[in-house]
Amino acid sequence: MSIFFDKSQNIFHLSNNEISYIIGIEKEKYLTHRYFGCRLKGYHKINQLQTIDRGFSTNPIGEERTFSVNTLPLETSTQGSLDYRVSNYQFRNIEGNHITNFVYDRFEILEEKLILKGLPSLRGEKEQTLAIYLVDHVQLLEMVLYYTIYDDLPVITRSVEYKNNGEKAVYIENAGSMLLDFSRCDFDLMTLNGAHTNEATIHRQSLHPGIQKIGSTRGTSSPQHHPFLGLADKYTNEDQGDVYGFHFIYSGNFIAQAEVEQYGSTRIQIGINPENFEWKLIPGSNFQTPEVVLNFSDGGFNQLSQTFHKLYQTHLIPKQWQQEERPILLNSWEGNYFDFTERDLIRQARIASTLGIELFVLDDGWFGCREDDTTSLGDWNVNKEKLPNGIEHLADSIHQQNMKFGLWFEPEMISVKSHLFKMHPEWSLQVPGYPQTQGRQQLVLNLSLPEVQEYLIGILVKYLSSNKIDYIKWDMNRHLTEVGSFHLPNDQQKEVSHRYVLGLYRILIEVTEQFPKVLFENCSSGGGRFDPGMVAFMPQTWTSDNTDALCRSKIQFGYSYLYPPIMMGSHVSDSPNHQVGRITPLESRFLIAMSGNFGYELAIEELSPQELDVIRDQITFYKSHRSLLQFGQFFRLKEIDAAYSTAWLFKNETEALLVYFNGLAQPAQKIQYLKTKYLDEASDYKDMSTGEIYSGSELNHAGILIPRIKGDFRSFHTHWTVIE
Repeated sequence: MSIFFDKSQNIFHLSNNEISYIIGIEKEKYLTHRYFGCRLKGYHKINQLQTIDRGFSTNPIGEERTFSVNTLPLETSTQGSLDYRVSNYQFRNIEGNHITNFVYDRFEILEEKLILKGLPSLRGEKEQTLAIYLVDHVQLLEMVLYYTIYDDLPVITRSVEYKNNGEKAVYIENAGSMLLDFSRCDFDLMTLNGAHTNEATIHRQSLHPGIQKIGSTRGTSSPQHHPFLGLADKYTNEDQGDVYGFHFIYSGNFIAQAEVEQYGSTRIQIGINPENFEWKLIPGSNFQTPEVVLNFSDGGFNQLSQTFHKLYQTHLIPKQWQQEERPILLNSWEGNYFDFTERDLIRQARIASTLGIELFVLDDGWFGCREDDTTSLGDWNVNKEKLPNGIEHLADSIHQQNMKFGLWFEPEMISVKSHLFKMHPEWSLQVPGYPQTQGRQQLVLNLSLPEVQEYLIGILVKYLSSNKIDYIKWDMNRHLTEVGSFHLPNDQQKEVSHRYVLGLYRILIEVTEQFPKVLFENCSSGGGRFDPGMVAFMPQTWTSDNTDALCRSKIQFGYSYLYPPIMMGSHVSDSPNHQVGRITPLESRFLIAMSGNFGYELAIEELSPQELDVIRDQITFYKSHRSLLQFGQFFRLKEIDAAYSTAWLFKNETEALLVYFNGLAQPAQKIQYLKTKYLDEASDYKDMSTGEIYSGSELNHAGILIPRIKGDFRSFHTHWTVIE
């Protein structure tokens, strides 16, 4: 790994064993993007910049008409002059002008990964960081572009720091984190889109002239659009082809866009959504943007996913959870909803313990006067009618069953029907003179307020200090509206959304660092805030409120492009399913849930003895393969088709496990052979159900016969061990 400045060519070359990233300096002022892709042994500007006299392309004074910044492939944009494409930043000064002139000034090479203060970011061990400084000499503004290259992965991270070294305040109207120009446009654009209970749907389309963008103005990253863009060559599939992945480590409003401009270049830009953002940058202050991950693969989407999986498991989640096995849990929600007593819970936990379940999670309904979702959020005192002996007694009872105990919280919310709202109505998000809107009968606490942050930290510390809670499910069940604050002046009201996210991060930093042994699970009605920013504090996320096996096969398939299965909470639930009413076999529900972070969420007391025996066997099977399923490599073998059939593979050095989900049964089923593709070709594999031995090359290239499957939503698995 190295970062090298070639003074003779005026280029920066960032490289490791897999990739190169090259930045040029033109006219000693402008940063140009010259290359990003497979490692180059050397670079001598073979891909020369083209300079042509273009109509309507502006030229800096003193330059020939053939030189236009508007046609250069850039590393950051300009503002108010020279470049008409989408911008990565925008300032407004107190005179109301929107113009800057940032030019190259200097650079530094840092022998470490930049850790962003107050923001989640990737960790580093022996990485290098390039800091490039650009200066606006008129207003004395400074912009620092940060690039970190990873030693053993085809990954670069980027962020920007904006500084005001002048004597007057300025307003940042757009604080983008990354801009990158490719001198071509023959890509497919890939995004993950969806909705509540239908997250992470893969969408792939050809780029076309103009701007194609996704984003969120909901206050969170949202289930509608994931903060991710992919650019793939037309022929790219799971196993071959070039693909670039751009992932934003942030949990609030974002924008991610691609612009195909008139001469065939493609601009990628990612950052905080400028639609409802502004930041007052006073003299002597700075603003740090969140980080963007740039991931390159020349081996298709599976290789891209392998990099994301290793990167986030190694450099993003809390260190103590990198190799810590996750317990099998029973969550109380779909089995009880709000209707339970202490006796009910202890009885259910006793059954769960006999099955081999290791963690009992009490979900919503344990606090205040919480009999439904209309009341008590913010009143985090125990409901004595349901739990007369309190949380600690319940936790002790669960622990006596040799199980861990977990508890649900929704800290960011407040109910109008609550003691907290009566005491502090000013703590909720609101704009003077306008009525507050509710979602799910609740309002949102203003986490930009330090006193609200302190209150929530105090509540969580109070419960966790008992050392009886092993797991927290952190939920957030509505998005932000009336985003305003009584505590900020008029010219800083558009800072509230970002300050909310910073307040959330401050709470999470303090609580997770104080209680590192507590397992936190992120949730926002499922995947409403499943993003790398939250993953940095909570190593797993409740992937979707939709627990139907068919739907989950698609949702987990989509998220697997970015996250390993251990990060995706997935439960076996009742049938018919509570969200869509579908009836699916227990075996299929198990195999889909097993392919994520595994647990159960059902009315355990209503199961038959035969069903309990099946679950007991499932848990035994899972425990015998837990290391493989949680820490092995994960590969998609078959894209989801119109019938919703799909397949994937887990493997490590000693074993492999294939899961096939049939989806909808088909008439006149075609003969199908499924190639495992990723097994070690030099090894032999024993099928543990038949005893037959096959070479890895045979399984990879000849494939296994998919049996004739009658019935919808059925599935099967095959387990092999490596023969020494």
